[in-house]
Amino acid sequence: MSRKRMHLAAHFPGVNNTTVWADPESRSQIEFSSFAHLARTAERGLFDFFFLAEGLRLREHKDRIHDLDVVGRPESITVLSALAGVTEHLGLAATVNTTFNEPFELARRFATLDHLSGGRAAWNVVTSSDAFTGENFRRGGFLDRADRYARAAEFLETARELWGSWTPDGVPRPFAHRGRHFDIAGEFTVPRSPQGNPVVIQAGDSDEGREFAASAADVVFARHSSLEEGRSFYADVKRRLAKYGRTPDDLKIMPGIGVVLGDTAAEAQEKAAEIRRQQTSPQTALLTLEQIWGVDLSSYDPDGPLPDIDPVVDPALTQGRTRRGDTVAIAEKWAALSREKGLSIRQTVIEAGGRQLLIGTPDAVATELDEFVQREAADGFVLVPHLTPGGLDEFVEEVVPRLQERGAFRTAYRGSTLRSHLRLPDPVRKG
Repeated sequence: MSRKRMHLAAHFPGVNNTTVWADPESRSQIEFSSFAHLARTAERGLFDFFFLAEGLRLREHKDRIHDLDVVGRPESITVLSALAGVTEHLGLAATVNTTFNEPFELARRFATLDHLSGGRAAWNVVTSSDAFTGENFRRGGFLDRADRYARAAEFLETARELWGSWTPDGVPRPFAHRGRHFDIAGEFTVPRSPQGNPVVIQAGDSDEGREFAASAADVVFARHSSLEEGRSFYADVKRRLAKYGRTPDDLKIMPGIGVVLGDTAAEAQEKAAEIRRQQTSPQTALLTLEQIWGVDLSSYDPDGPLPDIDPVVDPALTQGRTRRGDTVAIAEKWAALSREKGLSIRQTVIEAGGRQLLIGTPDAVATELDEFVQREAADGFVLVPHLTPGGLDEFVEEVVPRLQERGAFRTAYRGSTLRSHLRLPDPVRKG
């Protein structure tokens, strides 16, 4: 059996508490030079795409913006349009919300980016149902939580109808969409792009999120904590594709990970421990635990034991932040971990609450990345560095060549579009 080659993407840091702002190498998350540095590094490393998250409102916890939870960067599509001029091959992915936008306007913006970049645009489709974020928009939090994926699915379907409404010889055809959420008709103003339409990315671990990904996405931005958990997620999402007439190769699963490198395993572990301590300040530890327990824990010592109380659901405690799923089950898991290893609140959050880190020498990290792909726990990875903007430099210089030597990663771009980088089929024309 031939060796599978992985896909790699770069996530620009600066959202949540991942970025270590106290590091002397940390730079601006607003100046264009920071975006250009990371994008050029990713392209030098032959990455598939560059990924920007979105922040529609500064998130609050107990009516305060937390010092390590920064969401304050420029609008994503505008930034990526500028990056199209300083890159040649790298895909350009923007996270844009389906709850507070409209299909015609957003489809036009993405089609424009796709043309400006020569077919390298991608859209990370996300939803929002909370009134807190909606206060920044005319209609507020009008959308029931249960309807968010229904609107997202119809939004994406409508956008694809618009993108596909031009004939192969470049003539616009009238469109008309009549649905529950959208009732629009007219002619789309932007011709079909070089890759047919932008690549669609989706993030979400819930059952409805997995089903939406299987039915409509090209890439899934996932989160795994272990190889076996990744294999389970991978198998579950891939098996759902058949009902939509799709093959396993039609959807790429790419978990987000951080990487910490060292000349020795011990050095890498030491560096990782320090990074995690800086990412999880005492305030951040309590904030994270309050999200799980749903109560004010400000009277607790971050370096003391976990609270001996049951969690409660309190949506008002943290606003504008995605909740973490079954908080009771998470609380039980974290409490068991704390008892087993004798961990304090902060130590528990560091060990259980952070994004997955691969830690070790360049050879060891390359081996582990390759294992995830060969054992079908992932098709590739979205690298989430802890520094802006130089957090990928060492990975590109040290790990990428080792992946190439073992035949696990490309040695040159083949094709000019993001769809070709990801080895995705061309969109099917309708009508």
